[in-house]
Amino acid sequence: MEFTNLGRTGLTVSRLCLGTMNFGPETSEADSFAIMDRALEHGLNFFDTANVYGRKVGEGVTEQIIGRWMAQGDGRRDKVVLATKVYGRMGDWPNERGLSARHIVRACEDSLRRLQTDTIDLYQMHHISRTTPWEEIWQAMELLVAQGKVSYVGSSNFAGWHLARAQESAARRNFLGLVSEQCLYNLVARGPELELIPAAQDFGIGIIPWSPLHGGLLSGVLRKLAAGEAGRGRTGRAADDLATYRESIEAYEKLCADLGQDPSNVALAWLLSRPGVTAPIIGPRTMAQLDGAVAAVDIELSKATLGRLDELFPPVGKGGPAPEAWAW
Repeated sequence: MEFTNLGRTGLTVSRLCLGTMNFGPETSEADSFAIMDRALEHGLNFFDTANVYGRKVGEGVTEQIIGRWMAQGDGRRDKVVLATKVYGRMGDWPNERGLSARHIVRACEDSLRRLQTDTIDLYQMHHISRTTPWEEIWQAMELLVAQGKVSYVGSSNFAGWHLARAQESAARRNFLGLVSEQCLYNLVARGPELELIPAAQDFGIGIIPWSPLHGGLLSGVLRKLAAGEAGRGRTGRAADDLATYRESIEAYEKLCADLGQDPSNVALAWLLSRPGVTAPIIGPRTMAQLDGAVAAVDIELSKATLGRLDELFPPVGKGGPAPEAWAW
């Protein structure tokens, strides 16, 4: 496994991040435990979750599973850089969601209890709040950092200008501010290249792409559909976009076959080659999916292959950051 720093921090994380959204709803607790143990064997030390994962409002099912896994000991907690999130609805009352100082602090306490730990290494805002001032958000985050309950703060699903506003406010308070941004980014969804990633690079914020396979669209979906194996390819993001991108996907799967590589790993290797990317999030439902994904770290795509991928999945406009992507 390769490692890198998370954004501008001194924190060392693996180049792949273990996503846990399937733990509970799709993957049993026993299998989730086995996957996390195997992840450590592969050298993955970066685990991502959220208080809303588990599909049962307010229960934090996935966090509880991770907490019980870490409680087994054997240095599990010390080996893992643990990331979770706050924002989503955790109850029926108005203050049981969002980014008010009250909810941030209470949600953190609840996550710590479920995760059976004293500290969350990376506490991420799951979405931008359009109603809470940054002064209030940073006041709450500063309190948690001062108490030792949070080490670093990150964001998810922010726009580039949100990063700028957040960092501007943090700087006025002499606070570190954001160190990471989790965003939808893959060969099909290249919008972040315009403004989000340039902003993140300028501020020293590491990019953590979620849905690197675009819901299974980039995982060899046509081959799997032909074999009757494409579970996720029949629903969600992959199914919605398959008709639009079918010609490109056909050519992509042929390219991967010519390279002798699994399409999933080529998609991950492409992200690993992109500027500003710290670690794509892989969300295995099975051990086999995890074992297969780690091979992506060792794939080095040639200049010709990268050029062909740009032809199949063109960047927005002329490519690169705004405004050059559409102007001069």
